[in-house]
Amino acid sequence: MSDMSDHNEEDKYIPGVCNIGKSEIKRRKQAGWSGLIITLILLGLLLYFDAPRPWRLVIFIPAMMTATGFLQAHMHFCAYFGMRGLFNFSPDIGKTDTVEQAEFRAMDQQKAWQIITYSAISGAVLAIIFYYLPV
Repeated sequence: MSDMSDHNEEDKYIPGVCNIGKSEIKRRKQAGWSGLIITLILLGLLLYFDAPRPWRLVIFIPAMMTATGFLQAHMHFCAYFGMRGLFNFSPDIGKTDTVEQAEFRAMDQQKAWQIITYSAISGAVLAIIFYYLPV
């Protein structure tokens, strides 16, 4: 038996809160998992080949990708869409509608910057930890 309460906030655009639906959320989770796999492989390669310590900082890039994917999925919000004034609740990936109201676009951009900032901080923290890791 299907319950109508299954259709909650993630099924509609809410300025500064939610700009992607289920198919886009799934895509962001996949990006997060891909970033995590790349991060772990790169970590392993850098350690295996005993790369010079400054090379360890390159882990920032896939670590930020990981954080960006998972944060967007968790928040039901695409930072790119938010910066561009777009949203998508269609089952089709990448099919977007435009946010017309300037105040809503501003709220979306603020949320997008929040996600970008949190992702960059996460990537930087991991890179710094890996840099100082005594292995």
